[in-house]
Formats: sequence, C-alpha cells, structure tokens
Amino acid sequence: MVIRSAGLLIHRRISKDYEVLLVHPGGPFWARKDEAAWSIPKGLIETGEDELAAAIRETAEELGVAVDGRFKPLGEYRQPGGKIVVAWSIEADPVLDLKAIRSSKFEMEWPPRSGRLTSFPEVDRAGWFSLREAAIKLLKGQRPMLADLLTHLE
Repeated sequence: MVIRSAGLLIHRRISKDYEVLLVHPGGPFWARKDEAAWSIPKGLIETGEDELAAAIRETAEELGVAVDGRFKPLGEYRQPGGKIVVAWSIEADPVLDLKAIRSSKFEMEWPPRSGRLTSFPEVDRAGWFSLREAAIKLLKGQRPMLADLLTHLE
C-alpha cells in the first residue's frame, strides 16, 4: 500500500513576487542539512481521514497555529521513496508570525544504541522563501508544487 501524506503550500505576495512558507524538519538527521531538506508542512493521512482535513491538522501540528481560508487543490506528488503527497495552496494570513511557531515533538533513541529517548521538534524552524530560493531548499519530490502554484496564481 502506498503511503499518503497531505500538506499545505502556504504563500504570500510581496510586491510583484511570491514567497512560500517552508519548514525544516527537526531531529539529528536533518540538523546540518539545508539545501533539498525543507518541506511544506505535511504529514500522514490517518485511516478514514479526509485528505484536506489531514493537511490542515498536520500543518497546525507542525506550526502550532491554525491555518484557515480558501484552500485550492494543487495535486498529488510522488516522492522518490514512493510516498504520495497531496497538496493544497492557501494564501497566508497577513498576521502569520513565524516567531510564534511551536511544533509538536517526537521521541527517538538518541544517541543511537544509547537506550535513551530524546525529544525533538517535528519542525525546528520555518521561513519564507522566494520561489527561486524554494526551488533549492525544497525536497526534490516537492519542487513540482512550485510550478503548479504559479499556474494557479496566474
């Protein structure tokens, strides 16, 4: 069975250009990675859950703030590992404050084979990026979302 995730590509217009909100995954594996490491806020769709509801829930869990408005379907994107990400775009609330972001946490054994569980945020930071910057920062399998976003915005 193919794993499915859902997420939101949050955007805003700055003058004549667009910016998108991306999140950087927390935890030791991603700590020193930057290029091709960022993502849209997203997560697994629970059994029987509506895909858009999952995208909204996962975004709230990763950002610690509720996102509401007019959601536009972008499409489905197959990731290199086979997972499918279903994405919607939404224009950012002008008062969305990145300093207010508080991510949920996960636990893992760290350091490896130590027997100690350590807690890490799902997202350790978020940022606004131009479409050009986002094309470098985003995970490879999510980059086509940027072209689809432009198609929807123009």
